[in-house]
Amino acid sequence: MSVRTELTFDSDGVHCAAYLYRPTATGEVPCVVMAHGFAATRDDGLPAYAQRFTEAGLAVLLFDYRHFGASGGEPRQLIDVGHQHGDYHAAIRCARHLDGIDPDRIVLWGSSFSGGHVIAVAAGDSRVAAVISQVPFADGLVGTWQTPLPTLLGLVAAGVQDAAGGLRGRPPHVVPAFARPGQVAMITDPEGEPGMRALVGADSQWRNEVIARTLLTLPLYRPGRRAGHLGMPVLVCVADADRITPPGPAVRMAGRAPRGELRRYPARHFEVYQGEMFTQVVDDQVDFLRRHGLAAAA
Repeated sequence: MSVRTELTFDSDGVHCAAYLYRPTATGEVPCVVMAHGFAATRDDGLPAYAQRFTEAGLAVLLFDYRHFGASGGEPRQLIDVGHQHGDYHAAIRCARHLDGIDPDRIVLWGSSFSGGHVIAVAAGDSRVAAVISQVPFADGLVGTWQTPLPTLLGLVAAGVQDAAGGLRGRPPHVVPAFARPGQVAMITDPEGEPGMRALVGADSQWRNEVIARTLLTLPLYRPGRRAGHLGMPVLVCVADADRITPPGPAVRMAGRAPRGELRRYPARHFEVYQGEMFTQVVDDQVDFLRRHGLAAAA
């Protein structure tokens, strides 16, 4: 059993909404700090992971980035990598000051887009005890080259239009986060839209849109290259049939981490969030935490 409460924390003057899960264990416990992937919210597929971690004796701080979900920040649906890194750092500070949390046993967990964030954030905080990176966005340049050319050209045009409009004070121009192949959207793989919609919780504030200028910076975001700076244990979980976050850069990222561990699964991107594959992946993650003294014995 666990208890889930709501809390907020400040990130550069903006409030971020979070769920805090606490286990029934007494004394100071480790805490997993986790956030959602690309354009998602804390309610989309992640509470199941949080529940499993609390069953293993850890607390969990699960939050929405600014501009998304229940958190503040304008304009809405803006993906800013620097802001999202700042939100992770603010969430870590919040967790370290909570009663009953061991400040030296903070675990970073990320999936998909946030799977890259946790590598970059941990590279700037050597006090982090461990990192779990699942089906991660490890190299934006590789992902960009895999985008069909007509879609890529449409996204670039939309991004330039949005950036230019912003300089003139116009409202943001948005594009779908997920859409069918052939449409102009950030993710057009056939698995993308149905996979995401299957994860959206009943209380989710998910919106299938992002501000278009996002595309102009994503190719330059290559968090996997920072894995060599991580001194803590790192677990990288890769789906070998993943067409949304390609497995190759994630495998190389695991190899760069001095204490990196790699787990590979015969799965597509969204299959790790549900069913038997979810059970296998989260079991491996709990085992990783136990082996490093961050979860209760089975």
